[in-house]
Amino acid sequence: MNSFTANTTRLGYIGLGGMGSRIVGRLLAAGYEVAVFDLIPAKRDALQAKGARACESAAALASSVDVVLSCLTNDQAVRDVYFGESGVLANAKPGTVVIEMSTILPATSREVASKGSQAGIQVLDVAISGSTPAAEQGTLTLLGGGDPDVFQASVPVFQAIAAKHFHLGPSGAGTTMKMVVNAILGIGMQAIAEAAAMGEKAGLSREILLQVLSQTAVIAPAHLGKLARAARGDYSPQFPLALMNKDLRLILQLAGEVGAAMPATSAALEVNTETLGKHGDLDFSAVMEYMEETSTKLDSRHFATR
Repeated sequence: MNSFTANTTRLGYIGLGGMGSRIVGRLLAAGYEVAVFDLIPAKRDALQAKGARACESAAALASSVDVVLSCLTNDQAVRDVYFGESGVLANAKPGTVVIEMSTILPATSREVASKGSQAGIQVLDVAISGSTPAAEQGTLTLLGGGDPDVFQASVPVFQAIAAKHFHLGPSGAGTTMKMVVNAILGIGMQAIAEAAAMGEKAGLSREILLQVLSQTAVIAPAHLGKLARAARGDYSPQFPLALMNKDLRLILQLAGEVGAAMPATSAALEVNTETLGKHGDLDFSAVMEYMEETSTKLDSRHFATR
């Protein structure tokens, strides 16, 4: 299979949210011809102004490109876009390739791949690790499942949007790996939030605590930027609480299906859900603020008077 290079491949992208819009920007900068679709016309128009070709429907997009990419909010959105008479699979030409990038259950990835195969369409599940700044900078990590030859042919596309890409195995392997990654991401953020809140309650300066913590070996790169933003009180959404909440629920659903015990993930979901009720429009790192709110801080003179 020939590689999907910018001078030979017409791309289409469905789902122009925080991640999708930035990925399209990277693809355009790499010289690709990109058609776009989103249910919100303003999002299509914004990318058309940057050189993309706006389509009025997913069906119109699918019928006019060689490779369809998508990044959608949940499993049902993926089914709505790909299945049915107006869906991608019914309107794409045989031989079209799909690179589905949403965080969804592996079973849904396999379902899309199976139905795609019946229509003569090859489907990869290529989940994204990284938030909106990484998407804008082209430093995402991609986690892929599906035919290895199709994955290899897609490498030029991956290189335009990501720093690293990995093929994990057959259909569903990419989204399975995303469940593993996001379980660690969510649990780690919760661990940081409650440990930092404990330190503050015990009398440590919040500013110094976060500065020193960020210099230790226990903070992963994905959490490092969250500490810097938390120090400024900045919880504006890069990876919204609601999406992490959705992902934690998917992780626990998958765990239930395969018989894996995940007590720490269950606890992280509980706090995430409580935080979502108070700070629904913020980043998932807002669990730090929630844990601080639920802890009674002691005066900074605590140590001096012990």
